[in-house]
Amino acid sequence: MKARIVLAFDFGRRRIGLASGDTLTRTAAPRTTVGHRTDAPDWPAIDRELRALGPDLLVVGAPYNDDGSPGSLAAGADAFARALGLRYGLTVERIDERYSSAAATSLLREQRASGQRRRQVGKGDIDSAAAAVMLASWLEQQP
Repeated sequence: MKARIVLAFDFGRRRIGLASGDTLTRTAAPRTTVGHRTDAPDWPAIDRELRALGPDLLVVGAPYNDDGSPGSLAAGADAFARALGLRYGLTVERIDERYSSAAATSLLREQRASGQRRRQVGKGDIDSAAAAVMLASWLEQQP
């Protein structure tokens, strides 16, 4: 079985967190955060990430509220997922991203408290770590 490289996106109004992983090791790691203006994401930065990684598949978080209804970012995330698929010609899968930012924040704070992480935790760190949490969940669900 050939490993597939996966690039995940945690869509936000100001920033989009990115994480990468693969289907063989089933591990995910934060990569970076790219900007998102009101009119469009930073496509040149996303282009660079795709060129660097050569992913086989893209995963975009689907923002839901606690009760399962679409969150305030749902329409934007849906449009972003469609744009990714059209722009890069890759399959885009979706995953429920509820609680991914909270899990990422908790993980980063634990790393900081233990000394494993030296620098302070910024918003961009949380966004890319949330993308990694989402991607790890997606990888766990794969057969």
